[in-house]
Amino acid sequence: MDVLAELQAWMASHCDGEWEHQYGVTIDTLDNPGWSVKIDLKDTKLLGVAFEEKEINRSETDWIACRVRESTFEGYGGIFNLRELLEVFLGWANASGPMPRTT
Repeated sequence: MDVLAELQAWMASHCDGEWEHQYGVTIDTLDNPGWSVKIDLKDTKLLGVAFEEKEINRSETDWIACRVRESTFEGYGGIFNLRELLEVFLGWANASGPMPRTT
């Protein structure tokens, strides 16, 4: 499955008529330029699961930094690193067990 399909499946598995009204996924831009990804973990199986911070600096434009702060996954990266940020999140999510099935 490609990274967007996986993210869509993860989001769909949490949309229950309530979760999506308070929480969600935010993808934004940074001015250096780059990407910011924030994913709410409240009321998900990932809340409280250990996440090892990840920081990779390959160059001024090729970098990522990922962490969990206050029940939110935060990923930041260079302009061509959006896919990698999503892969870090999804790799962690998949390693913590299967997603609940959606109807």
